[in-house]
Amino acid sequence: MTAMTPGSNIPLTASRVTVDVTAPARLDVSALLLTSDGKVRSDDDFVFYNQPAAPGVTHRSGGGAGPDAITVDTVAVPPGIEKIVVTASPDEAGRTFQGIEPTATLRDTGDQSVLATFTPPGLGAETALVVMEIYLRGGVWKARAVGQGYANGLAGIATDFGVTVEEPAAPAVTPAAPTIPPPPPQPLAAAQTAPAAAPTPPAPAPAPGPGKINLDKGRVSLQKNQTVSLVKGGRPMLSRVRMGLGWEPAFHSRDIDLDASVIAYGPQRNHLDSCYFGRLTILHGAVQHSGDNLTGEGAGDDETITVDLARVPPEATALVFTVNSFSGQKFTEVAKAYCRLLDDATGEELVRFDLTQAEPQTGVLMCKLVKQPSGEWDMTALGDFVKARTVRNMIAPAAEAL
Repeated sequence: MTAMTPGSNIPLTASRVTVDVTAPARLDVSALLLTSDGKVRSDDDFVFYNQPAAPGVTHRSGGGAGPDAITVDTVAVPPGIEKIVVTASPDEAGRTFQGIEPTATLRDTGDQSVLATFTPPGLGAETALVVMEIYLRGGVWKARAVGQGYANGLAGIATDFGVTVEEPAAPAVTPAAPTIPPPPPQPLAAAQTAPAAAPTPPAPAPAPGPGKINLDKGRVSLQKNQTVSLVKGGRPMLSRVRMGLGWEPAFHSRDIDLDASVIAYGPQRNHLDSCYFGRLTILHGAVQHSGDNLTGEGAGDDETITVDLARVPPEATALVFTVNSFSGQKFTEVAKAYCRLLDDATGEELVRFDLTQAEPQTGVLMCKLVKQPSGEWDMTALGDFVKARTVRNMIAPAAEAL
């Protein structure tokens, strides 16, 4: 057995090897298949708990009772793949490796004999880590100890290896740049009473117009395409809200893992950033994600996203909240999907939108928050289903919904 140090390497004496990573806290372990340019070919080359297999590479979950592990069958690795990197991050959102230094153990998968171990030294603020890599050099497969840390979590690793959403720099915004206009007035549902007065052009004052309601009468249940102004008469505008998204499996014998995200846009519908399980904080901390829920089981919100409206930078004028199924399960396998907006200071539920019908798609645009010229924010229920397994694939349809 070899005790490795950062940068050291050994030739593999077995064609199938397993790397498990242990620590005093539970870790999520994943792998990326890289070509000679150090990038993945597609999202299919990202192997983790929710996508546990790629050609020649498999993920095994320890389920909390043991370590997660990555197995590499070098004979089955497809041509063009020259490196498999093994990564780890604490399961607890926002936790660093300070005090929970991990140890990677490289084993012969056949007889489970230990080939090498590696404990990265000197960790502190890192929230994700490239632990080890299995790579091809001169026709020989080798293992190298890496220990490269990232302070921005799995998103930092993904960025380096080509899995992350492309995030072009936002264009400069001048004070005269227009904000995204509110959606056109929509008729109220038949079950509600329409305003007695005929629709009039919207006034510059923040009072809701036709098709838009406010919070004066308390909690609002929205229907698709309805809009609510997040103000109450005589009260200051809400400063901090929490969006809760929840779902249940349609068949309780089967778990379903959905991912909630929020996508931020500028005044020209330009994509600014995306907040999801791999990038828990965006817009300088104004938007924060609670972390990934793997099953949808249990009462209450499955994932929450907190938005400090007062801290949202002026270049961000719209937020679209989405849910997608990375594993490919359709929303027809989901029951009781909903989103609800709460006052984060009091916990009071302000707005709720329940999906009453599902479509056999892998993504849904739940709702959007749009900043008005007056400074107030409007929430509009969307409920539009799209073919999108990742937040990257949600960016274009979400922009079209603005």
